[in-house]
Amino acid sequence: MFGWTQGLSLLPIFLVSWSSATFIVSYLIAIYRNDVDVIFPYISDTSATPPESCIFGLMTFISASAGTATVYARFKYVEKMNEGTNVVASRVNTAALVLGLISCLGMVVVATFQETAVIVAHDVGALLFFVPGILYVILQVVISFQAYPISSSVVICRARLGFAIIATLAFFPSILPHKSHVFSARKDGDYPFHIASAVCEWIVSFSFIFFFYTYIDEFKVSKGPQGHMTQACLPRGKTCFLHVFLAVF
Repeated sequence: MFGWTQGLSLLPIFLVSWSSATFIVSYLIAIYRNDVDVIFPYISDTSATPPESCIFGLMTFISASAGTATVYARFKYVEKMNEGTNVVASRVNTAALVLGLISCLGMVVVATFQETAVIVAHDVGALLFFVPGILYVILQVVISFQAYPISSSVVICRARLGFAIIATLAFFPSILPHKSHVFSARKDGDYPFHIASAVCEWIVSFSFIFFFYTYIDEFKVSKGPQGHMTQACLPRGKTCFLHVFLAVF
């Protein structure tokens, strides 16, 4: 059996791959239709008009579902790993679960309410996605260092810390006031700020998404209280996406 098919390791792989494809596909369609400029448009701009808005909405809903499953599976993993060790505060694990679920809800709101339709709802959804998402990543960094070396390796801990730092630093420039369409912004003096903000938005999104790649090894197998490898704490059985969602929910 391939290593990446063990346990629920396919879940974070699917989440990262599908979410990345969601942004890239809507971007390519928007470029092909000349709806946005090729130079770093906002992610929301690439999904503001049909048909890319429809495709983006559908793919984002699938990403949010996979994200919900991954967040919950991670919660159960930490909960199981914590039995008999109590190295991770249960309140921290629960808070991370709530923040992760809120972030997934924000994804759905962003995809449902395009910025050209209901901009207030769209902006609220973006904040629900980014702010709780970054806080979720930070709490997972805390959990990882608390669980070291029982569960997380030092490499994984540092990788998660790196993603958390990048996402946090890039978030603040990404919320700079901006105009929605790059074509009109080019004619204004705030175009450099527009580009900086858009670049940071892409950085925040992909650093948050690729953070879930660090779950792959832990979703395969787990370490017991004495550091010995045991069967995965997560639901057992054939690893297919139908089983994953049935096992998690």
